[in-house]
Amino acid sequence: MMEASGAIFEVRNAGFSYPGGVVGLVDASLTVAVGERIALLGANASGKSTLLQLLDGLQFAQTGSVLAFGTKLTEAAAETPPFSRFFRRQVGFLFQNSDVQLFSPTVEDEIAFGPLQLRLPQDEVRQRVEDMLQILGLQALRDRAPHTLSGGEKKRVALASLLSVGPSVLLLDEPTTGLDPRSQQALLELVAELHHAGLTTITATHDLGFAAEIASQAVVLSEEHRIVRDAPMREVLGDLDLLLQVNLIHSHAHEHGSYTHVHPHAHTLPHEHGGEPGGPPPGA
Repeated sequence: MMEASGAIFEVRNAGFSYPGGVVGLVDASLTVAVGERIALLGANASGKSTLLQLLDGLQFAQTGSVLAFGTKLTEAAAETPPFSRFFRRQVGFLFQNSDVQLFSPTVEDEIAFGPLQLRLPQDEVRQRVEDMLQILGLQALRDRAPHTLSGGEKKRVALASLLSVGPSVLLLDEPTTGLDPRSQQALLELVAELHHAGLTTITATHDLGFAAEIASQAVVLSEEHRIVRDAPMREVLGDLDLLLQVNLIHSHAHEHGSYTHVHPHAHTLPHEHGGEPGGPPPGA
């Protein structure tokens, strides 16, 4: 990873709890460098979404700190220009439920919203909208109301609205939730293209197969809301004891004659593609 002075994010012993004392994250430390492809891996409620929200300035560390582009992320910093404008332009957040971020009357209006907020010239706004409609295959949907679209279509519109601003960092929270296999594959290919275009991507997921395809680095969170591993994806996927410990795979028993064989098993382990970042499934 990069030296701390050149990092996009520096998370230093950050902790956060929700109202009522519900723990979200405990003593988390993480450095994110330009161009990295990171997957936050963990079971449900392990703290993945909380960590993404801290990185996006939707929540703020109650203990420790989070730095973005060298500036400490606080509520004041996130609301005060010029840093607030710079930060919101650089960092895009794709919510698990696309409905929470789609609010405009048409797809075209949704994509134009961000560039208009940046007060870009009308010609540039129109060009960005056309580019996003084409890149994400949304031309036929431009006049549709977002709430009438399918789950996969909504996800593409939400991504288009983020990308129209020109971010350098994309935070994705369980992006495959609710998507059919074809939509999942399309999303996977898009995320790969965004990486090749130079974007830094941080994806929260418990789908090991998807994670292996879109990330080269894995940050693993335990059910105690702590980061317990930060290592190359191949190394993490090969550590079956760790994956069992954090409830990302489970033990599966088979009877073979007079004895029972128990082995780790997960329906979301990656298929073998023979290349980076994930490689073959662990134990194959």
